[in-house]
Amino acid sequence: MAICGRCSAAGLRKLTKRERMPYQIELAEMKATMTAVIRSRVAPQELARFVPAACGEVWSFIRTGELRGPGRHLALYLDDGLVEVGAEVTEPFTGNERIQCSLLPGGRVAMTAHFGPYGRLGGAHAAIREWCGEHGLRRAGPFWEVYGHWEESWDRDPSKIRTDVFHLLENATG
Repeated sequence: MAICGRCSAAGLRKLTKRERMPYQIELAEMKATMTAVIRSRVAPQELARFVPAACGEVWSFIRTGELRGPGRHLALYLDDGLVEVGAEVTEPFTGNERIQCSLLPGGRVAMTAHFGPYGRLGGAHAAIREWCGEHGLRRAGPFWEVYGHWEESWDRDPSKIRTDVFHLLENATG
């Protein structure tokens, strides 16, 4: 199984109209999701290296720690280059000096599914930002990607790679 081996700095650069693909944006209410992650401040140009390495390190920790029910790999982008990279887990655990128990945020999100290479994820993020602007919704800051479990067929046809993209929204006031 490849472990998000082609992840990149998503949503961090503007794409041309030619690079954009059509996205269906949806609103959803998400529950907070427990995660096992490596938290680090990472320069945008280093994300393509850091994300797959951190996914692999966390996955090894999950297997050797015998955590039950590990889920999909993920990257949570916070403020000032801070990122949490790892995988979904079902129960709290004691981490180590590198890997810690954390949470994906809960709340109202704008979300979409991206199909294709990780290097084109910026189009999904741009589509969500544009859609939120058109609908008068304000993003709260954190955004994240949840990577589909790798399938061998994706090596031959990267257009089938699925990544779910989420942007947390501010609570509506009224």
